[in-house]
Amino acid sequence: MSHSAPNLSSKTVPTSGPITMVDAIRQAMFEEMERDPAVVAIGEDIGVYGGAFKVTDGLLAKFGRERVIETPIAETAIIGAACGMSFLGLRPVAEMQFIDFIACCFNQVTNFVAKSHYLWGAPVPMVIRGPSGGGVHGGPFHSANPEMYFVHTPGLKVIYPSTPSDAKGLLKSAIRDNNPVLFFEHKYLYRRLKEEMPPGDYTVPIGKAIVRRAGRDLTVVSYAAMAHTALDAAVELAKEGIEAEVIDLRTLLPLDKETILASVKKTNKLLVVHEDTRTGGIAGEIAALVFEGAFEDLDGPVTRVTALDTPVPYSPPLEERFLPNTEKVVAAARKLAKY
Repeated sequence: MSHSAPNLSSKTVPTSGPITMVDAIRQAMFEEMERDPAVVAIGEDIGVYGGAFKVTDGLLAKFGRERVIETPIAETAIIGAACGMSFLGLRPVAEMQFIDFIACCFNQVTNFVAKSHYLWGAPVPMVIRGPSGGGVHGGPFHSANPEMYFVHTPGLKVIYPSTPSDAKGLLKSAIRDNNPVLFFEHKYLYRRLKEEMPPGDYTVPIGKAIVRRAGRDLTVVSYAAMAHTALDAAVELAKEGIEAEVIDLRTLLPLDKETILASVKKTNKLLVVHEDTRTGGIAGEIAALVFEGAFEDLDGPVTRVTALDTPVPYSPPLEERFLPNTEKVVAAARKLAKY
């Protein structure tokens, strides 16, 4: 198998210029499937239709039905089949049409996929990817952020990128990893921003956060769509003389503890922003981490801006009330900065 750049149709995957997150994920799939014949795609409507969000558009024409496998609407069967494929030497990438429905295969993911390596030494090189998140008025069954169920599951890795270049590089790393990886794709970001891809066959390391904006007055930790909300808030805060340092986690499991602690030790204040609901969200875990590792550096309470503890509303005004936004982040940061 050649390791040169894949021969892609420009109608399917742009080969130059800034591209969207959808295109970046598709590009990663094309490149990895061409690089490694063991990589296969499996899921509902991923072939002829090209996926609900067109992420897999063109894969069937390029790689054929043996490597682009369409399934019934049966998430448990998709994950069970993908797990079996991984035991036989393949590297399946399983799509959940909406990540909400990963709940249907929770037992497969948490009791079998996540534990197989620990129980009997079997690597499980598979990726479960799918659209997640709100902000598009999808309602309670198509807007979830269920990442913390799986962050709490030993044996898994959990990725949730915020940019096209990170999405591509992290998906390539996930496909090459010998552990099962959950790859969340925020659907609000799919086509709302474009970015130039780094040249060549690049990857982004799993488990490494990035400082998106340097600051001195407080640290804001976030990920996925809320990383952009945090950056927007930092711009507004700077107008008031408050310089916020913004960290984009990118990976939730394993968590980059070192980057978080180093920032808090510099700014002495921490605000965590996430779209997941409040109770049991990663903000609580990060708060505990900072209390244990940087308590004496804190000059104010660890603060959270999160979604409300309800299902995601369908009504646009109610969803807006439910979700964090720039105004809410600015207000919380302004209050924290006064300590």
